Amino acid sequence: MAAVLLAVSGCSSAGGGPAKNSPHPGHTAATETMRGFALPSWSRTDYDSPGVDRYLRDIRATGARWVTFTPTWYQDRVTDSTPHSTEETASDASLRRIVERAHAAGLKVMIKPHVDLPGDADRAGIRPRDRAAWFAAYRVLITHYADIASDTGAEQFSVGTELAGVSGDTAAWTQVVRAVRAHYDGPLTYAANYDEYEHIHFWKELDLIGIDAYWPLSAEPTDDAARLRRAWEPIRAKLAAYAQGQNRRILFTEAGYVSQRGATTAPYSWTVSRTAGDAEQAAAYRALLDSFEGLPWWAGVCWWMWDDWPDSGETPARLAYSPHGKPAERVLREKWGG
Repeated sequence: MAAVLLAVSGCSSAGGGPAKNSPHPGHTAATETMRGFALPSWSRTDYDSPGVDRYLRDIRATGARWVTFTPTWYQDRVTDSTPHSTEETASDASLRRIVERAHAAGLKVMIKPHVDLPGDADRAGIRPRDRAAWFAAYRVLITHYADIASDTGAEQFSVGTELAGVSGDTAAWTQVVRAVRAHYDGPLTYAANYDEYEHIHFWKELDLIGIDAYWPLSAEPTDDAARLRRAWEPIRAKLAAYAQGQNRRILFTEAGYVSQRGATTAPYSWTVSRTAGDAEQAAAYRALLDSFEGLPWWAGVCWWMWDDWPDSGETPARLAYSPHGKPAERVLREKWGG
């Protein structure tokens, strides 16, 4: 473990400067451990909701010290070359205001733009017909949000999320990252899906390896936290080696479990069952934190997600990803001192 800490801290025994391919020097957020929640938006006005201040206070009360905002653009077909904003895209003004309010509430901020498809289609399926045109449009999109991150003092930024259909284009993503660096000077990551991260070959351009950590942990429903911890053991060993090999810490840019029976069998699913599973959700929260907290190569977790906005949730609150008011929130308060 000491070797892993040495590798990911950017130190070398030969000199005092950063190691080869080390994270961007001076980025303190890349060396701390995130305790955070995602607060996604589903409309232009969500981030101006009257409930914003209460949501931010409730997030902080868990012991969390970070919040992630996810302005989302869309494209109509997987082959389109021009993502665009819609009425479901948070307005720039509302994003700026909620970052300011999060800071006032004592929370640090990561801005993590998404590109989605209509309905339940998976963004990993995006494979534009004209890749050069898509990347040109994407650079415009992502540097726009990098400017907002810079202007508002957001402490961290993600250059992309779960775009497996295009994330293998290393040269194009290197250009994306370097364009973002010209607009924003904070720590950068990319949020790769759990089955995507090993196929990313531009981690050296970034400060943190980001993984949306939706690994299935059980073949059947279980609320046995010890069993879930055992399921994490081989994953944890593999991630430790990967962090050392890439000379980067690993941030769980997303992790979460619906409060449904069977959540641990398919953490990425919003609709595992129609049966409430509060105990299973709580056990999954406990197992993840027990398995990773305190490891020097692990940069923390951003839980997906806090509450839906009023009248926007498609999943009933008692079955949703939110741990608010459920045993999983008590686990967080215990573990994080909330």
